[in-house]
Amino acid sequence: MIKNNKIDFRPFYQQIACSNLSHWLETLPLQLSQWEKQTHGDYSKWVKIVDFLPHLMADHIDLKSAVKSTRDFPLSTGEQQRLTHHLKQLMPWRKGPYHLYDVHIDCEWRSDFKWERVLPHLAPLKDRTVLDVGCGSGYHMWRMVGEGAKMVVGIDPTELFLCQFEAVRKLLNNDNRANLIPLGIEEMQPLAAFDTVFSMGVLYHRKSPLDHLTQLKNQLLIGGELVLETLVVDGDINTVLVPTDRYAKMKNVYFIPSVSALINWLEKVGFKNVRCVDVEVTSLEEQRKTEWLENESLIDFLDPNDHNKTIEGYPAPKRAVILANK
Repeated sequence: MIKNNKIDFRPFYQQIACSNLSHWLETLPLQLSQWEKQTHGDYSKWVKIVDFLPHLMADHIDLKSAVKSTRDFPLSTGEQQRLTHHLKQLMPWRKGPYHLYDVHIDCEWRSDFKWERVLPHLAPLKDRTVLDVGCGSGYHMWRMVGEGAKMVVGIDPTELFLCQFEAVRKLLNNDNRANLIPLGIEEMQPLAAFDTVFSMGVLYHRKSPLDHLTQLKNQLLIGGELVLETLVVDGDINTVLVPTDRYAKMKNVYFIPSVSALINWLEKVGFKNVRCVDVEVTSLEEQRKTEWLENESLIDFLDPNDHNKTIEGYPAPKRAVILANK
């Protein structure tokens, strides 16, 4: 919800006031008030773009097999062009895809591929309270709602992702079962209130991976499930790649462990029942350039003569999904 050219978080406060997240209200409003004073220079522009989006009511919404809204009577060509124009002003769109009133936001990442790898292994999300750490624009949050989650909270400090999320929410009949809060995990008090916590594509960006794993554990209820998806390398329990400068052109990649090392880390911070359920090399079909992304993508990050290596000579991106319980 947008009010006075700002995203209004008060409906979320009201929503959690009667839930097991109510103690978050001791810190969250003040944190978000301080956050609003330090927002990106383009934040107000992005919020206005969301506000300018048409108020459409979907006759059909699919969050089970896609993130999709449709009407029985399609938009006119002009309406479709205007909607596309507004949404493209929020580029780059990295995680998706979204199908919104005949507009296909073909994001850089086919995040549905990852979801299809993860979903079969999860404890059922029906009626669960879920936290998605580093949620981006929120694609996976909507898929969690589609699996019956009672409440999904995403956290990501990037203002553009927040505005992309609010744009999608507006085009999904303002569904309030998912909410994005612009904070990092390190700013959250230990709530110990979530049935399931997701951290996908975050761990290798943390300077202290064990601290990150502890922060994730602190958000879970006893018995709750962690879903951790991250870059890995081949090797034994002592194998950890520490890139000297960049990895796949990313400066903020600090530690890439082997699966065995990662399981050891999780057990070291107190997780139980730790198991790897999927390992997959990132394909050029899953991450690629599209008209919704002006930047470089995976093909530019790999050695042009050997796609098994990054441009720096490290092993090409391989990602594992690890489940564990508190």
